[in-house]
Amino acid sequence: MDYASTLTLVAGFFTGLSLIAAIGAQNAFVLRQGLRREHVGIVVAICAGSDALLIAAGVMGFSTMAERLPWLEPVMLWGGVAFLTVYGALRFRAALKGGEALAAAAFEPVPLRRVVLTCLALTWLNPHVYLDTLALLGAISAQYAPLEALFGLGAVLGSVLFFSALGYCARLLAPVLARPGAWVVVEALIGCIMWLIAASLILQAIG
Repeated sequence: MDYASTLTLVAGFFTGLSLIAAIGAQNAFVLRQGLRREHVGIVVAICAGSDALLIAAGVMGFSTMAERLPWLEPVMLWGGVAFLTVYGALRFRAALKGGEALAAAAFEPVPLRRVVLTCLALTWLNPHVYLDTLALLGAISAQYAPLEALFGLGAVLGSVLFFSALGYCARLLAPVLARPGAWVVVEALIGCIMWLIAASLILQAIG
């Protein structure tokens, strides 16, 4: 691989990583599943795979989809607001229940189907993911033509690395989260994140 190709790959990697690493609803969910040690591989695969599809679409020039389908953006935005509001409320309810089972292994297992559907909703009902992947990464990749595919590959690798680290390294916090009250804090923080993102989407819609 020559210098230009390597530079393009590295640029895509760090650009994708910087966009994905911001704390959001999807990342909070991956972190929670990692802390619970529950269906982590499936969750990581869904998040990274979804990112790969969206990044590929952006690099291939599909970022004009929203312009051709003007109804798509408001539908995704308000759908995301509704889902984040409900999911945040569920996390606050879990926090209010207190220390029923604070050790990760003591949680009642959540069915895989429910985890998959929640993960898909948090991923595909998030309007910001389309801005980051279809619009921003798609536009930036054009600056690296004719090596835009390498830029996209770098961004995909950044996504895979980030979600893998978030899901599998979360278990290192297990000793801390075995303490009474720790999961109450985690659930409350995740609820706050969900509602703050929902509020930001509402402000974006009415602003």
